[in-house]
Amino acid sequence: MTTVIETCRIPPPQGVAVELFLPLSFFDMTWLHSNPMYVLNFYNHPCSEAEFFNTIVPNLKHSLSLTLKHYLPVAGNLLYPLDTDALKPVLRYISGDTVALTVAVSGLDFDELVANHPREADQFYDHLQPPAPLIEQEDYKIAPLISMQATLFPNRGICIGANFHHSLCDWRSIVGFVKAWALINKSGDDEVFVSEIGESLPVFEKPDSEASRRVDGIFWNAMKKIPFKTVESHPRPTNRVRDSFILRQSDIIKLKNMVLSARPNLVRVSTFTVAAAYVWTTLVKSHGSAGDEDEVFVFPADARGRRNALFDPPVPVNYFGNCLGGAVVIVEHRKFVAEDGFVVAAEAIGDVIKAKIYDGDEFLKSPENRLSMMSKPERVFGVLVVYGSPKFEYKEADFGWGAAKKVEMLSLDDEKYGMFLSNSGDGGLVIDMSLPKEMMESFASIFEDGLIV
Repeated sequence: MTTVIETCRIPPPQGVAVELFLPLSFFDMTWLHSNPMYVLNFYNHPCSEAEFFNTIVPNLKHSLSLTLKHYLPVAGNLLYPLDTDALKPVLRYISGDTVALTVAVSGLDFDELVANHPREADQFYDHLQPPAPLIEQEDYKIAPLISMQATLFPNRGICIGANFHHSLCDWRSIVGFVKAWALINKSGDDEVFVSEIGESLPVFEKPDSEASRRVDGIFWNAMKKIPFKTVESHPRPTNRVRDSFILRQSDIIKLKNMVLSARPNLVRVSTFTVAAAYVWTTLVKSHGSAGDEDEVFVFPADARGRRNALFDPPVPVNYFGNCLGGAVVIVEHRKFVAEDGFVVAAEAIGDVIKAKIYDGDEFLKSPENRLSMMSKPERVFGVLVVYGSPKFEYKEADFGWGAAKKVEMLSLDDEKYGMFLSNSGDGGLVIDMSLPKEMMESFASIFEDGLIV
């Protein structure tokens, strides 16, 4: 259904640094053995194959090269040592490194792919390439960090797909990179990007403190015990469907009022708190009884510019890489099925945010504790993981075709339960889910019914 036309190698322009070495921090090592991150932007832009191949593709190649000048690590590779006792992993760029850009034409129905109803998850993987195989060279296994794909839907639209290794960067950073590429593509050069960013051009030096170096060692000692490999094919069949759900601004106000009516002493009830609690409660109800087991909710929190227990001063906001704290919320399953299950979930999430995120003395305190969360305790039935953030909108990347019609985070398929959050554009939120078909039907029914007055 999708025909690959070419895969080309895009280097940074001449005149950039000859080499760059960046040791991995514990922020990066967290993701060494996780699957790649797959994300797609679908754009409404009717154009012919002639326009696509003669104008759009050459512009994308040129602008990607210019963007790499400012994001040099993206063009590099992850080097994983063969002798893990003697060496540690690094991100390395050397002259000659490139980013793979695949150009393709799709025969799939664009409007079906961007619709807000259940769609088979497998079909989306035609719009990006799986990671390249590992190469062994001297003392290291070498893994590319990112690849891109531009896919034309003739006379209907364009999809820009990104496949990146999470040890390269987190969501805020990849959004910044793709937005930069889009802006440079739209303007034709990098002058507008440089003038808009000014002194906030990305910086790559890893966050460092005496305490963080201790944590780096703890993480490496744990991670090097796991064999390093990359995923060389897409996870098909996924046996899943994807769907999007809207929480309108009026819905969010209603949910906040429900919480405050039941818990008037709560100081702050945020949009994130009620949205996450509502999705979590809906999901728990849709997957059935779990007896006395626990339900777990995991969400990230950007550590840049935030007072914390590990770095003083905090990590700069223009740091490119991984810089995520976060928190874990645990609630007994039986409390969800009670009449006030949603309120209980919202209160639990709010309490953890207040205690672990807003308190700078607690945020990033003992980050090595997250290692224990990588293995699920026996009493846990389900774990819901948050992807994305309405604060860093991937869909806003405008290549000259306007904002994206739809963003699809394919990495949701890797989780038993995951949710991707983005703005709806009118004060509400979009929640993307990937679930088995029958469970998605149950989730959708409970989600809609719960919003009816």
